[in-house]
Amino acid sequence: MIRFILVRHGQTEWNVGGRYQGQSDVALTEEGRQQARLLAENFPVAEVHRIYASDLKRASETADIIAARFGLPVTKDKIFRELSFGDWEGLTYKEIVSRWPDAMENFLRHPDKLNIPHGETFQEVQQRALTGLHAIMADPANEDKTVVIVAHGAILRTILTAQLHMSLEYAWSIRQFNTAVNIVRYDEGRPTVELINGTAHLGKLR
Repeated sequence: MIRFILVRHGQTEWNVGGRYQGQSDVALTEEGRQQARLLAENFPVAEVHRIYASDLKRASETADIIAARFGLPVTKDKIFRELSFGDWEGLTYKEIVSRWPDAMENFLRHPDKLNIPHGETFQEVQQRALTGLHAIMADPANEDKTVVIVAHGAILRTILTAQLHMSLEYAWSIRQFNTAVNIVRYDEGRPTVELINGTAHLGKLR
């Protein structure tokens, strides 16, 4: 058995401004740090054994705040980075629609068919995410452990669609707020999704 606690990073300035971040290295806002602190103080499980994170600042800082609660180091790995938005990074929805209206239509309705200029496809991100997930599962040291992964909205959606046996076409049907918690348990390689987009810890902020 292995239980994964999958966490989205806290709020950033680009989240507030509606800018597509992708692999741009954007820091947390003070509210984002407070979201992470509230999650650490009200974590959904009492014991954590390993913590991994995307190496981008917004995810790694969120992970560091959680790790301080449990006295653990954070293993930071670019395999858990967000989907690369290529030429769209740093732009708002309106700016993207004005230049790539057909591509943005696919982004919202058919992410499985999306081709972002100089970016990644959802299929590529899902393959990358699952490679990282399976490597953690294959480590005998993680058997019967609870493992936290702090990452990003799109990459977490690709993980969850795989565990729910959903097509990537429906990736946006899964909501992921800042510091949202998702729990997936594996027994002999079979996943059971126990929680999606948990935000009870944000009660004082929402």
